[in-house]
Amino acid sequence: MTHLCLIRHGQTDWNVQGRYTGQSDIPLNGTGQAQAQSLVEQLTSHKIDAIFSSDLMRASETAGILSESFQIPVQLDSRLREINQGEWEGKHLDDIKLKYNDIWQKRKSNPHDIRPPGGESLPEVSTRVIEAVEEIAAKYPEGTVLIISHGLAIALILCKITAVPIEQAYNLIPSNTEPVWIDWE
Repeated sequence: MTHLCLIRHGQTDWNVQGRYTGQSDIPLNGTGQAQAQSLVEQLTSHKIDAIFSSDLMRASETAGILSESFQIPVQLDSRLREINQGEWEGKHLDDIKLKYNDIWQKRKSNPHDIRPPGGESLPEVSTRVIEAVEEIAAKYPEGTVLIISHGLAIALILCKITAVPIEQAYNLIPSNTEPVWIDWE
């Protein structure tokens, strides 16, 4: 059994502004950097065997801060990226609801099959993220691994491990730098 600590990246300016970030490559802001530093203190009592991260800047910066403290290299994996929000990336929620109301309403009632224009669906994200987690767990079958990723990507991992339908993934998104511990068999 692999012990996984799932960590959503630190805060970005787009998080504060309420913009849909998706796969846009946005850096941490000062608060996000401080959150990552604070996370080091929360994890010092654990023996960490590996650190994996999404290759997007906000996740890899968070992972880099942890890497420096634990003296463990970060292994980047693009499959750990956030959902591709397509045309919604960089837009505020109110603007999305206004411009894409039909798709937004369908997504509320059936998030499983709906995707933003040019983006990904929940099942597509789940497939790539779970594939990455399974490979990581196979490499460290008795280890403790940090996975720094993104809110919805982590929520989909939680759906898989708890057998919660992926339609409910949006309810499982953790806060920035909130460590979520799970065991993966």
